[in-house]
Amino acid sequence: MLIQLLAAFLFTIGTLIVLIRRDTIMVLMGIELLLNAANLSLVGFSNMNSMIEGQVQVFFVITIAAAESAVGLSILVNLYRNFGSIKTQAATTLKG
Repeated sequence: MLIQLLAAFLFTIGTLIVLIRRDTIMVLMGIELLLNAANLSLVGFSNMNSMIEGQVQVFFVITIAAAESAVGLSILVNLYRNFGSIKTQAATTLKG
């Protein structure tokens, strides 16, 4: 039960960071917090129910998080090259 409360707290903090902050690096860090909260919740539920499936799914979430970090950082490098800033508001010409 305590693990689920911690996961909910981390998820709330990650959501607030994604919604409030305008710096792209902070948004990526917020998304990582969201994924880590989901991992913690999966491990907590699988441990509570004595099942291994939740812990196996954590490996897939970690893989997705690593791919998201690589793609996100490459987008940041491209934004900095084109706009000279990594603020999300600087890339207004990308709107369709």
